[in-house]
Parts: sequence; C-alpha cells; structure tokens
Amino acid sequence: MYHIAPINAFNDNYIWLITHEQNDHVFVVDPGDANAVITYLNQHKMSLTGIFITHHHADHTGGIAQLQQHYGNSLTVYGPDNENITGLTHPISPSTQSISVPFEPTPIKVIHLPGHTLGHIAYLFADHLFCGDTLFSGGCGRLFEGTPEQMLASLNLLASLDTNTLVYPAHEYTLANLAFAQAVDSDNHALSQYTRAAQQLRAQDKPTLPTSIGLERSINPFLRADNKAIQASVARHSQQAINCTQRCFTLLRQWKDKF
Repeated sequence: MYHIAPINAFNDNYIWLITHEQNDHVFVVDPGDANAVITYLNQHKMSLTGIFITHHHADHTGGIAQLQQHYGNSLTVYGPDNENITGLTHPISPSTQSISVPFEPTPIKVIHLPGHTLGHIAYLFADHLFCGDTLFSGGCGRLFEGTPEQMLASLNLLASLDTNTLVYPAHEYTLANLAFAQAVDSDNHALSQYTRAAQQLRAQDKPTLPTSIGLERSINPFLRADNKAIQASVARHSQQAINCTQRCFTLLRQWKDKF
C-alpha cells in the first residue's frame, strides 16, 4: 500500500511524496522547490530515493539539481526524454508504457499525455495517478504547446481509468475550477455538493486533493464535453453551433482561458 502526502510549494503547488508500506524509500513528484522537500523530509526524518517529473516547466523541475546535490548525487530521476529537462538519470521515451523502479514491488505505468506540453506524462502507482498539469479537479491544464485535439485525447485516456483511481494534480486550483464549472454546468447537483465540500476544506486550509476519476467524470466539464447540457451552455456562451465533442472541448477551453 502506498502512502501519499502533499508538500506545499510556491503559492499553490503540491509536490507529492510517495512511500510504500513495505520499505522506507521515498519518492517525490515534480519538486519545483528543493527547500520545501528538504525541510519536510528533515522534519519527518526521511531520506529521498528518487524523483518523478511529469513535464519541463520550472515549477515542476526547479529543485532537481539542488536535491541531487543534497543527497550526494544518489537520486534516480525519471522524466520524459522528449522535453528539455536537465538532470534526468532515467529518461522515458514516448514508446515506454511502464517502468520498473528499484524498491517498488510492481512496475509503474506511464501514460503519455500531450496537451499542456508536448511530452507531458503521468505516473500510475497502482490506483494512484500523478498527472501534473493535465487533469485538475474540476478542470484541465492550459494548452501551452499541444492542440485541443491532443488534450481531449489525453483527458479521455485518464477518464477511461478505473473510477476508484485517486488523482493527484500538481496544483490547488480546485475552487477556481469549480467556479468555472458551475458557470458552465449550473444544474449539476453533484457539482454543487462537491463545491460546498471543497470550500469547507479550503476554509480549514486543507487540500481538496486527491480527487478521483469517478468524481471528475461527474463534475468536471472538460471530461464531459459530450454532454448535451454542457454543449448547449458552450454554444450559448460562444454563440457558435456545437456539432461534436471536439468542438465543444475547444470552445470550452477558450472560455476558461478568459474566465
């Protein structure tokens, strides 16, 4: 069984810390801030084993060099080999579907998710999904490099996972995403209930994450661009006809960019 904990960084980043009950090895996902990781590990008397990187943006990679130096250049660092990331010791090619990680009892599944960036990947540890900036609770990442077609395909891949899969995005964007989701999908009762629960968590300074694939399939408009009510809402807002899921998703992302 995996144990997952968030390390807060910057204004709204989460660096996810992963341990397994069968060993004392520690991994982190997307450590943009080395000092936050070192402080947390020192407080909890832990030592770092390795790093998983989802994409090249600095708020996800900025701590690699300092962490490697701090731990005597002993860390294994995984990440996509088709992005400009300094410090990878185990580059992952676009054809790789899983990786065998030392000290981990089963292979880690790699999911390729072009959209936010072209080489973006996610890691699936059993039923724990670390998806960087592709899927957020109630939303999805901006399209900095990829196309709407690529992002929709990537989100469909994630939506096809088991509904009980726990989802660990890299940012606490939930309340802002839910405000947009309610503007799009105002009659969604599950969305209204979840928004109230998320607001209560944030009022107590608690993370809204992890979420789950099942929950996101019921409340996240970016996973529901085939829904007739959402298509009608997007058509009204854009004053354009919606004739397919892809068109709805493209206009939905454009709406969110200016929301």
